Amino acid sequence: MAEKLMPAEMRLLVTGGAGFIGANFCHYWRQRFPQGHLVVLDALTYAGNQASLVGLMNQAGFHFAEGDINDTPLVEKLLHEHKLNTIVHFAAESHVDRSIHDPDAFLHTNILGTHSLLRAARKVWLDAPGGVIPHRFHHISTDEVYGTLGPQDPPFREDTPYAPNSPYAASKAASDHLVRAYQHTYGLRTTTSNCSNNYGPYHFPEKLIPLVILNILHGRPLPIYGDGQQVRDWLFVEDHCQGIGLILERGEEGESYNIGGHNEWANLDIVRLICELLDTAFAADTFLAQRFPHAAPAQGKAAESLISYVKDRPGHDRRYAIDASKVGRELGYTPQHSFAEGIRKTVDWYLQHSDWWQPLLGDVYAQWVQKQYAD
Repeated sequence: MAEKLMPAEMRLLVTGGAGFIGANFCHYWRQRFPQGHLVVLDALTYAGNQASLVGLMNQAGFHFAEGDINDTPLVEKLLHEHKLNTIVHFAAESHVDRSIHDPDAFLHTNILGTHSLLRAARKVWLDAPGGVIPHRFHHISTDEVYGTLGPQDPPFREDTPYAPNSPYAASKAASDHLVRAYQHTYGLRTTTSNCSNNYGPYHFPEKLIPLVILNILHGRPLPIYGDGQQVRDWLFVEDHCQGIGLILERGEEGESYNIGGHNEWANLDIVRLICELLDTAFAADTFLAQRFPHAAPAQGKAAESLISYVKDRPGHDRRYAIDASKVGRELGYTPQHSFAEGIRKTVDWYLQHSDWWQPLLGDVYAQWVQKQYAD
């Protein structure tokens, strides 16, 4: 029986820890284990932001390394120098639209980058001179590897066949298979989680929910692909972090776990809800109109008046839904936030943290995203 690491013994390398979900996980883990050792490796591409780690950067036991997961010698060096025994792998290109325009970047990061980490882990943990080092490699994947669902189809299960429909989803499917192969071929102790759509603080404003919030605040169109009836299962990011923590603590090596919010919404309904929440917020706090004078509600207009329908993107999956019964049954996972609570907390966070998102609006890629949706 392989020696199992207890969470308090885990010394973590978090890849992509300056990104959206990775940064939230770092905050979550440090709250649980403030004396633990945690190293973030992030290339600080357009969606990586050290400002998301404020409050952690100067803590004892926390270390930030700027670098690429494809730099295998760097990964090996970090594993050795910090005596790391756990990798939590978030680093990925994840924007579907961008994968359609530039798939090469997704293959480079999501497939080759994952393989680089696996190679480093194998060399340091399995081929160590003193024998195998107790370890865990946890890989973060997506529900998009399963393809699309019809309106009446049951949600995705862990045994649902893979059928990726975008270059992004295909690159994540390939990385999942590599992780599985290293488990079965070399004995690397791995787990994988496939999550539904996350939302919450520190979300880069290319994704639907933060893009809608910031476009409303700037009086810009709210882009709706096609008829807006694409359905997604939405998961508050803190609940996702809780699920990952449970997998690290109790998950069986070699297993995959779906983490979902049991919370299906059509894109158009999400946009309308955010419009309603911001209209209500501006009505309750007149100071918001001074801070965001270009916002529709600051000018006496309903935020919903900004909705603009645009051509659907190629290969747009119609519905995703996660069956999270396995992680609930085996590990005791239950989402802690209702969608009403989570979306309200998210809107409030963006209203209160313009110092975080304002610098991002000058980013070259953010400008590209905005241009796609211009009238």
